[in-house]
Amino acid sequence: MQSAIGRQTSAIAAFTLAAMACGTLASAQPRYSARQTGDIVQLRDSRTDTTVSVMTSLSNAYEMVVRGQNLIRMTFGSVDDFRARPGLNGIPLLAPFANRLDEQAFYANGKKYNFDMELGNVRGAIPIHGYLSAAKDWTLVEAKADGSAAWVTSKLDFYRNPQWMKQFPFAHTLQMTYRLQDGVLEVRTRIENLSVEPMPVAIGFHPYFQLTDSTREDWVLSIGAKTHWLLAQNKIPTGETEPIQKFFPDPHAVALKDFDLDHVFGDLERDAQGRAVMRVTGKTQQLDVLLGPNYRSIVLYSPNPANARGGGAGGAGRGRGAAATGTPAPAAAQTPPSLPLTGTNANVPTRGFIAFEPMAGITDSMNLAHKGLYKELQSIPPGGTWQESFWLRPKGF
Repeated sequence: MQSAIGRQTSAIAAFTLAAMACGTLASAQPRYSARQTGDIVQLRDSRTDTTVSVMTSLSNAYEMVVRGQNLIRMTFGSVDDFRARPGLNGIPLLAPFANRLDEQAFYANGKKYNFDMELGNVRGAIPIHGYLSAAKDWTLVEAKADGSAAWVTSKLDFYRNPQWMKQFPFAHTLQMTYRLQDGVLEVRTRIENLSVEPMPVAIGFHPYFQLTDSTREDWVLSIGAKTHWLLAQNKIPTGETEPIQKFFPDPHAVALKDFDLDHVFGDLERDAQGRAVMRVTGKTQQLDVLLGPNYRSIVLYSPNPANARGGGAGGAGRGRGAAATGTPAPAAAQTPPSLPLTGTNANVPTRGFIAFEPMAGITDSMNLAHKGLYKELQSIPPGGTWQESFWLRPKGF
């Protein structure tokens, strides 16, 4: 008969072996994963408890959820709502031009290209935000994960769409990669110029960010820029600039509650890696938006609710929140699978938002360059490529 001490020793040994086995199983679970459900890919970093949800048909990351908190503001109630009417939710690409143009035309290589307003994909006396933010023609290239990161890449063949080419007759392809590594999300864009002429680059992004530990009243901004572009009444840069301190006395300690923002900044401050840093800080949370060197300017958009009139705090009365439309996608053979939203925090309109908008050039850059008022317009030579990234780095979530 086994003694009591023997039985106790055996039990301890069994428990130890079981614990070791569980530890081995836990350590065998990969840190990074990329899970696909229909047209949605979810990138996961288990160590930082970060999930990024990307709708690949739009190439748009509509969530970045850190420990249950979504740092991207959303105005929709479900993934299906987002798919049907994406608007300016998530991280929408603004292309082939970002922000406003001063007329219903643009200039490139010394020539004027008039828009065909009857097509309907460019609208208004002051066209805004291009017409690709709701385009559902992106195709999935790959969704993978390894020991160091998880990523998803999608591609859009702009040159295949006659209505797009009619408005911007430069044949090109767009490729976007969302890469999650160490809790930081990289958004990489690559453009290949298939045209026989240089192609101007005037793209940008329009993400709306939020902190969930506080409201806009408590947020403090740090803006890594040196220059403020003066704007005309129609929000188009005049060509004149002033030191940023004329607008923000201390650009690295900006109390957001004191400002009504829809402004353009340039001459970005760069770190040793060539990145410019924009930051919003709440009570304990912080979000850094880092811009690679080919993003030459930043638009800050955050209307002050105290100054809201008519159209309300969202600025819709000025058309700022209106989404451009892409060509409607053909009817699908079956409805894509529906997924629940990952974040537990509901959208709170009174919380507010800050839009840090990475821009390849300032507002109206193509037309201002033609007038000799802007010197940093980028272009891609025939057969060449343009590539750049920006990064989202959350802390304190």
